[in-house]
Amino acid sequence: MENTTSVDQVTADLLPTSRELDLLFQQKHGAPEAVGWAPQRRFRFGYYLPADIYESLLSKLVVPGCAWLDIGGGQAIFPENPRLARELASRCERVTAVDPSVNVLQNDFVHERAQCFLEEYRPNVQFDMATMRMVVEHVSSPKDFVSALGRLVKPGGMAVVFTVNRWSPIALLSWAIPFRLHHPIKRRFWGGEEEDTFPVHYRMNTQAQLRCLFQDAGFVERVLVKLDDLSVFGRFKRLNYLELLVRTVLKRVGVSYPENCLLGVFQRPAADP
Repeated sequence: MENTTSVDQVTADLLPTSRELDLLFQQKHGAPEAVGWAPQRRFRFGYYLPADIYESLLSKLVVPGCAWLDIGGGQAIFPENPRLARELASRCERVTAVDPSVNVLQNDFVHERAQCFLEEYRPNVQFDMATMRMVVEHVSSPKDFVSALGRLVKPGGMAVVFTVNRWSPIALLSWAIPFRLHHPIKRRFWGGEEEDTFPVHYRMNTQAQLRCLFQDAGFVERVLVKLDDLSVFGRFKRLNYLELLVRTVLKRVGVSYPENCLLGVFQRPAADP
């Protein structure tokens, strides 16, 4: 039976449940007992990466027939989950990728591609949803950027922001380290190509900044949370285990894990009937 849930109906319960995250894990990795050591260990600790939570959230928001604008995603919507990207894109009437990087021309998950800055993109349609995965840390003019979102998102539509927290240790180090060293460090800990490494500005990377910017642009905050990020040592067995143990201990004593990402959902108010 076709899912006909509207965007408005899911605003009351946006963040994925444990059951939904378990289903995402199986879709992405397979049965827990049959996967590699890293995802198996995360599953055993009951920990999900911020990207998992973002992907599961979009699984709820992408409804049949919607128009989806993916901003700054380059050649992939979900770099670690292409199967889900294709599944969600197949639900949509229209999926458009906008990115100033030439990488966007290689994006085969979408129906349309525009190589330009968001502020320059002026289609003759609006979108039900706009997504920004690890993008807004690169934005140099946040007011203009969010103003463009207000123009491109339909009344009642959603803007989803997934980004680093300006005050987390890795972001602070990134700000202090010369840009020429960013890719060698990134490659060592997370992998990736040099063409996917861009300068950062961190002008919309705190909860306060996001709230202020989206409120001024006429959006209503639906979700704005910190997500523990244990990906720094994800490639190193012993350090990864220590990282998971530290997070477990901190949770038991009520202390937040210092390394985290931000996930926000902002909605344009529906038009008057």
